[in-house]
Amino acid sequence: MKKYAFKIIAICLAIFVFTPLMQVYGAEYYWYCKRNSEHRQPESDSNFTFLEEYGGVYVDKKYGDNSEEKVIYLTFDVGYENGNVAKILDVMKEEGVRGSFFILENVINRNPDLVLRMASENHLVCNHTMNHKNLVGKSEEVVKKEILGLEKKYEELTGKKMAKFFRPPEGTFDENLLKTVQSLGYKTVFWSFAYADWDNKAQMSEEAAMKKIMDNLHNGEIMLLHPTSETNAKIMKRLIVELKNQGYRFATLDEL
Repeated sequence: MKKYAFKIIAICLAIFVFTPLMQVYGAEYYWYCKRNSEHRQPESDSNFTFLEEYGGVYVDKKYGDNSEEKVIYLTFDVGYENGNVAKILDVMKEEGVRGSFFILENVINRNPDLVLRMASENHLVCNHTMNHKNLVGKSEEVVKKEILGLEKKYEELTGKKMAKFFRPPEGTFDENLLKTVQSLGYKTVFWSFAYADWDNKAQMSEEAAMKKIMDNLHNGEIMLLHPTSETNAKIMKRLIVELKNQGYRFATLDEL
């Protein structure tokens, strides 16, 4: 009986501790949106209704399905350099296209010249945290350290202010994270299109990647790409030229 009594007490304690934690930190979510095959803007999950309340965005609704002006946002999550990031920057410079690069501390430490180049070529350099850790359930102090720490290192390197746009590592978030991010003056930016481009050992062919991207194209799109991808580096010029041919203008996140 004592054994079962201890079990009941343990369960009750777990409920007692866990319930307030859920109330404080809320549910953990992983960002996704519902694609369609008609080149319309994808819809977000109904569980994400709080997103806009805290300044979150995943698509530019000003340029909706019926808008005459066609706009697209190229955004890149940069964790390191392997030669392909520089190649993508080369193409963007050649084509006169600006984008938004979400960087980590690792890039500042190991490739400061690359970060300086992003800034000097008028791309937006944005915040992807210091260490790419899941910040769901973390204290406000920890979140601020990850975000403000990166901001400080960027400003020390470039002498410029970091663009106030934040993308949560792995797209994992909860309501409190978005609330803290907003309190720091940042807008949380998700995406309306991404594809499996991050694994350097499992890269799509150029044709498959182009088809995936073009099949899901829509107005106001916030496209997430990983610039370490060899495939992305190879198709970048072709992609930009094709988007221009279709009448798209390349915007940066400060237009949101």
